[in-house]
Amino acid sequence: MTLSLSVETARWRAHQQSVLAEFPGLVPVAKGNGYGFGNIRLAAEAVRMGAGLLAVGTGAEAAEVGAAFPGDVLVLTPYRAGEPEAGPAGRTIRTVAHAEVLRSVPTGSRVVVECMTTMRRHGIAPGDLGRLALDGLVLEGFALHLPLDRPDGSDPVAEVAQWVTAIAAAGLPVGTVFLSHLASTDLGRLRQRFPGTAFRSRIGTRLWLGEVGALQARATVLDVTPIAKGERYGYRQHKAPSDGNLLVVTGGTAHGVGLEAPKYVHGVVPRAKGLARAGLATVNRTLSPYAWDGRQLWFAEPPHMQVSILFLPSDSKPPAIGDELSLNVRHTTTHFDRVADR
Repeated sequence: MTLSLSVETARWRAHQQSVLAEFPGLVPVAKGNGYGFGNIRLAAEAVRMGAGLLAVGTGAEAAEVGAAFPGDVLVLTPYRAGEPEAGPAGRTIRTVAHAEVLRSVPTGSRVVVECMTTMRRHGIAPGDLGRLALDGLVLEGFALHLPLDRPDGSDPVAEVAQWVTAIAAAGLPVGTVFLSHLASTDLGRLRQRFPGTAFRSRIGTRLWLGEVGALQARATVLDVTPIAKGERYGYRQHKAPSDGNLLVVTGGTAHGVGLEAPKYVHGVVPRAKGLARAGLATVNRTLSPYAWDGRQLWFAEPPHMQVSILFLPSDSKPPAIGDELSLNVRHTTTHFDRVADR
């Protein structure tokens, strides 16, 4: 009895092909929890789609996918001075985001130089281009990680173009530029403007999770216990708000259930909803991601490590032990026990 991810495989892969067609030269990304699928599964999918380069988050992830992916592996996290080598020998490409770090990269290493964009996360400044110590290293290209939103109305193509022009002016090759978060129409504009440069998009979320209808998260009902209004239950012995049933289902904090990353909220209505949720939480009322018979259920208490306890009011017929509930979870923070193709 597991927390499972069911994949309508043909539909999922058809979506992958549509993204590949939209972004020629696409570099698939497999990192973290593998977007809910696991990095090994995504590495195998990258092989199936004919990718010669796979991007991962860390050196440890490069080592993890090395046996499953025979091509080159690009590590997105910048290299730190003194960091031990990781990943398949000869096939690992490291990202470097500081000019001085280049001097500590082992001779013969393959590198991509990250440039500082308006993301302001990490990368070299334009003034660093003239002092890049690339002797003894294999430069695979430059990388630009761009912001998702542009409330100031700025043009991402103009930002990329400024960097390509600056790199060329410094006498450095601009044969390949890796990009994140750029629309295909913007890529087309860049290719027209710089026909000698290969612009390659690094894509993870849209590639693997863009066809949400092909993915279904399911949890198994482990126990069903009738409870009367006022009866106490659980670790903290809260009182039941009404007659109903307590459902013990698979999925807890070890799976990422009940854990939520902070969100950037826009607009009055989303802010009002956030305040309402916070208010309910102060009186121990928290909606769960689980649903039964079309009804989203409340957590009876905070999720346990591997299971959650839900409250189902008496006006709904309870499931039987072994039945499955659907749940709506964030795939990048959820660790499924099983990924099943259908």
